[in-house]
Amino acid sequence: MTIRQDALKRFQEGTVIPAHPLALNSDRKLDERRQRALSRYYLDAGAGGLAVAVHTTQFAIRDPRIGLLEPVLRIGSEEMDAYERKTGKGIFRVAGVCGPVDQAIGEAELAKKLGYDAALLSPGGLGQLSEKDLIRRTEQLASVLPVVGFYLQPSVGGRIFSYDYWQRLCDIPGVIGIKCASFNRYQTIDVVRAVALSDRRRSIALYTGNDDHIAMDLLTEYRFCRDGKEYKQRFTGGLLGHWAVWTHTAVKIFQQLKEAGKKEAIPARLLTLAAQITDANAAFFDAANGFKGCIAGVHEVLRRQGLMEGIWCLDTEETLSPGQSEEIDRVIRMYPHLNDNEFVRKNLRKWLELA
Repeated sequence: MTIRQDALKRFQEGTVIPAHPLALNSDRKLDERRQRALSRYYLDAGAGGLAVAVHTTQFAIRDPRIGLLEPVLRIGSEEMDAYERKTGKGIFRVAGVCGPVDQAIGEAELAKKLGYDAALLSPGGLGQLSEKDLIRRTEQLASVLPVVGFYLQPSVGGRIFSYDYWQRLCDIPGVIGIKCASFNRYQTIDVVRAVALSDRRRSIALYTGNDDHIAMDLLTEYRFCRDGKEYKQRFTGGLLGHWAVWTHTAVKIFQQLKEAGKKEAIPARLLTLAAQITDANAAFFDAANGFKGCIAGVHEVLRRQGLMEGIWCLDTEETLSPGQSEEIDRVIRMYPHLNDNEFVRKNLRKWLELA
C-alpha cells in the first residue's frame, strides 16, 4: 500500500480535516513561520487531513495582486510531506477550488502538481449558472483531480440545491466525497439521502461541514427505505472551520463520537456535549451577526493560544463583530474541557522554531 492509498483509505474511513486558516503579519502579508506552525499543530493534534485554500483560508488569496494561492498550497503540501516522512501516516490533502470552469481547472491542475489528493469544489459566486451547468463543471474538474462536492450555506456565498442536483452529482465517477455545510437540517437530509440511494454510495465519503451541528451529524445513522429495502448512511468525518481551533480536543471527541455511533444507545453526556460545541461555534463563527466575523473569530482563538500573532485578514473590513470577543470569553469560561490550551502550550515553541 502506497502512502497515497493510505491517505485515501483514511479519508474513506473518516477523519478530522481542519479548514486551514491564513496567518498574516501586521502588514497583512503572509507570515510563513506561523503558517507552517499552524499546519504542524493540526498534524500533531491528530488530524488525518488538511484542507487548504478553502473559505477559512480566505478566497482573496486568488487575487493576482495578492498572489497567495500557490504559496499557501505549497507550504501546506510541504508540511504534510514532512509529517508523512516522519510518521509513515498518510495525510489526505484537500485543495479548495472555485470560480468559473477555466479558473477552477487551473486551480485543480496547480493543486495536482503540488501533490493534493482532491479538490473541494466551491459553488460560491456562480449564481448565474444553472444546476446543470454546475454538474458539467464538476464533471470537467473530476477529469483533472478527484472532487469533493460542497454544499455551502447561502449566508457565506452558497446557494440552495435541489435533491436532483445531489443525485446527479453522486453519479459522477470522479466525485469521492461530499462536504455538507448547508447549516440546515432539511437540506442536509437531501444530501445524505442522495448518497445513501446512489449506486456509488460505497465510493462517496460524506463529511459534515455543518459547524452548528457537528456532534449530532456524526452520531446519527440515517435510514431510508426504497422498494422494500433499507439503506443506511452516516457522516464518516468532518471538514470544518470549527476544527481549525482546539483541534487536539476535537480529535479526541471525534473518536468518542465514532465509537458511540456504533452502539444502539447514545450516552446522554454526548448530547450535552453536542450542544456545548454548537454554543462555542456560535461565538467563534459570529452567528449573532450572520457569520460576518467567522474567520476573524477563528483567528482570535488561535491568537489567544499564541499560534497567530494577530487576527488580521486580507480584507481590512473583516474583523471581529461588536461583542464577539466577549462571546468568545464566555464560551471559554463555560466549556474549559473543549480547549486544548495545555497541548498547545507544550508544543508551541517547537512548532515555531521548526518553521
